[in-house]
Amino acid sequence: MAKAKTVYRCTECGAEFPKWAGRCESCDAWNTLGEEMVSNAPTSKRTAARSVPGIAAATVTLGRVTAADTPRWTTQLNEFDFVLGGGLVPGSMVLVGGEPGIGKSTLLLQVAARLENAGLATLYVSGEESALQVRLRADRLAEDASSVALLTETSLETILATASQPAADGRRISVLIVDSIQTVHTELLEGAPGNVGQVRECAARLMRFAKDTGTAVFVIGHVTKGGGIAGPKTLEHIVDTVLYFEGDGTLDHRVLRATKNRFGSVDEIGVFRMVGTGLIPVENPSALFLGDRRDVASGSAVCALMEGTRPVLVEVQALAARAGFGTPQRVANGIDARRLALLLAVLDKRGGFSCAHLDVFCNIVGGMRVQEPSVDLAIVAAIASSVVDKPLPAQAIFLGEVGLGGEVRPVSQVERRLAEAAKLGMTRAYLSDRAIPRRVPGDITLVGVRTLADVLQKTVGKDAT
Repeated sequence: MAKAKTVYRCTECGAEFPKWAGRCESCDAWNTLGEEMVSNAPTSKRTAARSVPGIAAATVTLGRVTAADTPRWTTQLNEFDFVLGGGLVPGSMVLVGGEPGIGKSTLLLQVAARLENAGLATLYVSGEESALQVRLRADRLAEDASSVALLTETSLETILATASQPAADGRRISVLIVDSIQTVHTELLEGAPGNVGQVRECAARLMRFAKDTGTAVFVIGHVTKGGGIAGPKTLEHIVDTVLYFEGDGTLDHRVLRATKNRFGSVDEIGVFRMVGTGLIPVENPSALFLGDRRDVASGSAVCALMEGTRPVLVEVQALAARAGFGTPQRVANGIDARRLALLLAVLDKRGGFSCAHLDVFCNIVGGMRVQEPSVDLAIVAAIASSVVDKPLPAQAIFLGEVGLGGEVRPVSQVERRLAEAAKLGMTRAYLSDRAIPRRVPGDITLVGVRTLADVLQKTVGKDAT
């Protein structure tokens, strides 16, 4: 029998080391080496494997490959289907990650109930909860999940064998949900469930099962304290789609974001509201994040973001107050703190608004996380408004990237952003004069600006000094 040995593998790059170290020498990542048990194959078998020649396979030219539309299964959860690209593709594997308690199991149990009621045999595998715990969650849902087949098991071999058998009514299992991949283990490898080797091997075999049988596989993944999915990075490379379930535990809405999708657009988002009976799709996310803006105070600006193919209006709030200590605070919620520091430097140098002795707090309302630079103009306008304590126009949006020279640069898909703004009653838009479209949707007035000084002069009435 082959003896097992302990190695340490990097979860980021997959490099293998004989002993643990704080930093991976291959990719320079810190605290990414995980323990893994591997078996040494006998020397005779390794020698035999090298001497066996491969068998040539037939090839086909790309011109002779015919494209066919893959049928999709819809869950009738419109936001969920939208993020997937129009529905669930048979034979695909979807990884869903998120913070503990965010609602991953609730969402997929709702999906299982809807697919089962639509005539697709669904198997829900729980490796973390007992059958009674899953039943108690199902009883709270608005969907009827009583017909969903349940298996409380952590052995991958048992899970695959069960999913390969017909359901109780003779139907073939069409959808397999595994909660979660970190609890599943295979007998082919030594080591505890959740280590690098177990997660990688179990995910690869589930992916092969999905492709060979046409079964759609959902896998729930835990996240680390840094926000990434626990386990090796190859886990995200193996699957077809990666969905992150985001949200603040104190808020009642959740954001489902696609960061990888082989069958649709990436960076699509779906918004849900958590209620006592489960997750309810939000049909108009802009209205949710924008809120009521009838009485607008200083330091509030609106920007139109592009989340995948969907424009979403969000409110940016900034507060500049006298610093109570020697070093002013810089607090950013929903945006990169380094981006805020950069914009403050540009506002000081190019706009004449010095915040050197002020605490600056910036927040994206509703718990949204913004990465694209089109929110720059809204951030600097909100900060300047708070410094002079003068409200910005209530029904105005700000679109533009701010450069280090104080120039306002155009953003992509301006017409779609403006159309969403006009639909929600916005009447004015400040944007780069190089990005003014030929068609103006609705009754919105476009104000072209060239530099940051132009925006400040037209909104808060202060020239750059």
